[in-house]
Amino acid sequence: MHTLSVERQEKLAPQADSARSARMALAAAFASFTQTAGALETTYTNLQAEVGRLRHELENKNRSLAQSLEENERMRTYLARIVEGLPCGVLVFDSEKSLRMMNPAAKRLLNWSGEDAAVPSLMSSLLAALPKDISGREEEWVVDDPQGERTVGVSRATIHTKGSEHESILILRDLTLARQLEREREVSRRAQALAEVATLLAHEIRNPLGSLELFAGLLADALSNQAELQPWIGQVQAGLRSLAATVNNVLHFHSQPSTQLLPVDLRRLVGDTVDFLRPLARQREVYLDWQAPAESIEIFADPSRLQQAFLNLALNAFRAMKPGKAMTVSVWINEHKINPTAAVAFADQGCGICPQNLGKIFDPGFTTQAGSPGLGLAVARKVVEQHGGTIRVESREGKGTTFTLQLPLSRPESEIGNFKLETGAPDRESLVSSFQVEER
Repeated sequence: MHTLSVERQEKLAPQADSARSARMALAAAFASFTQTAGALETTYTNLQAEVGRLRHELENKNRSLAQSLEENERMRTYLARIVEGLPCGVLVFDSEKSLRMMNPAAKRLLNWSGEDAAVPSLMSSLLAALPKDISGREEEWVVDDPQGERTVGVSRATIHTKGSEHESILILRDLTLARQLEREREVSRRAQALAEVATLLAHEIRNPLGSLELFAGLLADALSNQAELQPWIGQVQAGLRSLAATVNNVLHFHSQPSTQLLPVDLRRLVGDTVDFLRPLARQREVYLDWQAPAESIEIFADPSRLQQAFLNLALNAFRAMKPGKAMTVSVWINEHKINPTAAVAFADQGCGICPQNLGKIFDPGFTTQAGSPGLGLAVARKVVEQHGGTIRVESREGKGTTFTLQLPLSRPESEIGNFKLETGAPDRESLVSSFQVEER
């Protein structure tokens, strides 16, 4: 076995130690690299997991944001439809009074058909007139409209936005109909108050007027042998009866109690009315021709009201006739109809009614006679309709007018009961009171 010398061994020992140290350093470095690579791999794996988690979270956030944006868009569309469908007008202005929005109702109320980007010329002056420091109080604007003026109620609300800027919201309401109804209610209230006063006065006048008519009749009987006084008494009776007709018209029109229908002899009822009218005919120097039927005609009627209708038609004829003319009163039965009716006609030789007025003559208050309240024909039609009948008018200008009443002969079902037919001649007191309306 070959053995190195001691000297050779001493020379080779440092080299062996150096090689061994290098191998150990390399092994340590490789171990450190391996450890670092493992740590980097772990870190990379963790980073990939975190990136995946963040990507998933971002996708969820994006999905939620998309849903929120979609929901906001739906809500915006929904609110826009609500604003567009509101019956009131909505306008939005910014702090510079530039129009931001106007719904269709506002365009209609303002009678404006321009673009939303422009402010209506009317709005500039109206907007400037609104109080700047008062919100919620409604102002009224008058807007021109093709169908007439329109009253618009305007209230304002202020919304503060970023910084010191603010937006104004105007709410418009159409008050035209409300103001018209208020005016009509006021007119109706005044008319009702006037009717109440007229009815009260008519009630107060009626009783002494009936007494005066009765005493005038008694005076006429007591002085029947003094011919020179009869015209004066006739004038008094005619005046009292004309005044009584006016008073009763007021009572019939403004205070109508329920109708009490009784079996009545129509021939006798019309005949009594004709006798009652004779002083009025003599006063106006007109003739009164009574064409009585041969037999009695029974109908169901309220005698006092039906006599008032007859009286109104006769007085209307007297006013239309000149002295020397005649009015004919006739009664008959229409048997050719399925439901027979009794007819009463008042035909005069007066001036007639112009075609333009034929549709108005039954309207309350309409009259062509100065000083007449215009209730006579309105009351006559109302009374006839209460009896289930009709009234027809035929007129020729310059020739005369005929009013024909058609009254049912059958008994109304609501009035079935045991009644007696009124017979016998009434005395003067009952005849005068028949033209008066019972106190309610």
